[in-house]
Amino acid sequence: MADNSERFPEQDEQLSIVPMAREDLDRVVAIERASFPTAWRREAYERELLNANARYLVAKLGGEVVGYAGMWAIMDEAHITTLAVATPYRRRGIGERLLVALLQSAEDAGAGTVTLEVRASNEAARALYDRYGFEAVAYMRDYYTDTGEDAVVMWLKPLRPAPQARPSDESDGGAE
Repeated sequence: MADNSERFPEQDEQLSIVPMAREDLDRVVAIERASFPTAWRREAYERELLNANARYLVAKLGGEVVGYAGMWAIMDEAHITTLAVATPYRRRGIGERLLVALLQSAEDAGAGTVTLEVRASNEAARALYDRYGFEAVAYMRDYYTDTGEDAVVMWLKPLRPAPQARPSDESDGGAE
């Protein structure tokens, strides 16, 4: 993978981001229920763990799952499906670390774009996505059937920054 140290900051040594495993699901579902009005069931995560196009991660502090995130990577597009952090651990950068890990995974999978939907009222999440270059491109009225809330559709295009022209060391300006 290309050096994206500016775009993808280093992981905090005390926080580990690892692939989600079956043994993480009880905690993931508990965080899900506390975070969203309509929660995914455990069976949905079990199916996602078997989906070859899905990539699900957990954030662990001291071995405890404190957040999770997931996406689908199909062809050259990644779609972030979920991201949540347990209430006591919010506002510590864990959501950002999960997002960074998803973006790295999307890049590794060959995705050139990343998309997601976010609740219109979720200003903290929207600000995070804005910081990483996502742009609001559409609004979907009444998208969330549990509350009737609108969704903001956001895209990150391109995932990889365009190559920068570099001056050549050769006098003729030729390729390296």
